[in-house]
Amino acid sequence: MYLLDTKSKTPLHIQLYEAMKAEIKSTKKVGDKLPSIRKVASEYNLSKTTVETAYAQLFAEGYIESRPKSGYYVSDFHFAPFQEREQITQKEVPMPYLYDFFPAQLYKEDFPRKLYKRLFIQSIDESVDFGAYHDGQGERGLREEIVKYLSASRGVRCDALQLVICAGFSDAMGLLAKLVRKRYSHYGIENPGYHIARRVFEEYGYQIHKIPVGDKGVELEALQNSPAQILYITPSHQYPTGVTMPIANRLKLLKIIQERKGLLIEDDYDSELAYYNRPIPALQGLDNADCVVYLGTFAKSLSPALRVGYMVLPKQLLSLYHDSYDKHFARVSITTQKTLEKFMKEGHWERHLRKIRTRNKRKHKLLKSLLESHLQESFTILAEGAGLAILIYPSVPFDWEKFKELAEENRIKLYFAKERCGGEFEAIRMGFGGFSEEGLKKAIEAFAKVWREALR
Repeated sequence: MYLLDTKSKTPLHIQLYEAMKAEIKSTKKVGDKLPSIRKVASEYNLSKTTVETAYAQLFAEGYIESRPKSGYYVSDFHFAPFQEREQITQKEVPMPYLYDFFPAQLYKEDFPRKLYKRLFIQSIDESVDFGAYHDGQGERGLREEIVKYLSASRGVRCDALQLVICAGFSDAMGLLAKLVRKRYSHYGIENPGYHIARRVFEEYGYQIHKIPVGDKGVELEALQNSPAQILYITPSHQYPTGVTMPIANRLKLLKIIQERKGLLIEDDYDSELAYYNRPIPALQGLDNADCVVYLGTFAKSLSPALRVGYMVLPKQLLSLYHDSYDKHFARVSITTQKTLEKFMKEGHWERHLRKIRTRNKRKHKLLKSLLESHLQESFTILAEGAGLAILIYPSVPFDWEKFKELAEENRIKLYFAKERCGGEFEAIRMGFGGFSEEGLKKAIEAFAKVWREALR
């Protein structure tokens, strides 16, 4: 007896097929004869076509066989036992952090959502050709706007032909590492320094040379004694120590790189977010030997979600770039580029920068005040004055392991310089950008309780 539901969304021939298959597998034996198509159709008030379709599927899958002038019989089918699948253990989802001090986080309410949406729609309506492949180097209009901004604010000397729009920092570094791999094999990086800048070049097989950082930035004597042909550097606000390389050292550094016919990669990290002093102009503007690659991004000042960065290539690399990369391979969405172009051209970018500098300067001062109030003389500030984080370390005996365990137990996410930047010193990068002012007060109160328990 087959239970068929005429009101079900499952077709009747599928219902019949499933019912007969289950019966064959559970109660029928090889050679048992099945009722004729006519009999099944009559007994269940089905059309002959419905029954024929069900039988045809059973036949196709090898459950039954047809004998001329006799009918359908259960076939001698044999299913190899299925290999037991290894059970995938669902990892227990950890409770979300209550407070996350990620040092590059922006406060979501600072993004000009309504304005960006309006400009985005205008760009789609007015300037985006959805039938065309667009310039892989980046939209000319956006490149020209960035060139004007860099010239006025950072003293960068270039034209739009030298600028490449990239999908963020990692994309730019990957493009560059691949581009010059046949020319160079020794890559120098600040120690401590940016871990992603090291990893990208490691993945392309470069020999890595860690150059120590002192109170004036990368130590030039150590660089001279290394075989590094390329040097990645953050001269305006060293990552993570915050040291600024003075002009005299910049000129000496350029001379060293020029003499070995090498390449400097200048990451102008945090230059837009200097709160107290105007940052020293970019090192690229001092370069007379065409040996500096300049990197910038909108991730720290507008939104990391847009995935837009840029790279200024020295003229000596332009022909190599054009030979190596398809001019139609756009790295960033055309709609994003066109929207950002309007954002800059209409003056919104400069106004936005002034606004977020003011807000983040206020939060920067608040964070310092809160730390001084709660931690008193048990800590020292290593780096401050720009960016979205303050680097601190304990000035008294301190149990780091206990501190890390307690932070996790209290659902406080922290970022440690030694783990992310190399070097031999322990320090914490206290990001404040992602908090509101009230949120920052609560976060530091919770942080301070954990800190005090780790004091020896």
